[in-house]
Amino acid sequence: MLNAIREELLSTSGKKKPLKAPKKAQQDMDEDDMAHKQKMRAEQKALQEAKEKAGKKGPLSGGGIKKSGKK
Repeated sequence: MLNAIREELLSTSGKKKPLKAPKKAQQDMDEDDMAHKQKMRAEQKALQEAKEKAGKKGPLSGGGIKKSGKK
């Protein structure tokens, strides 16, 4: 009798496995979707190149913290 109760407690106290989410079906892309995706990639590439180019020049404001002439 004690063994049966002990087995029930042990089996219910463990973590339950989460349910797996179903895999998303891959959508068929038409020409408009393909063109839009290609345009977004081109914009992202141009933005990345602009970031790299801007990073090479160094800081724009070389003044840092401005201090007043008064003491």
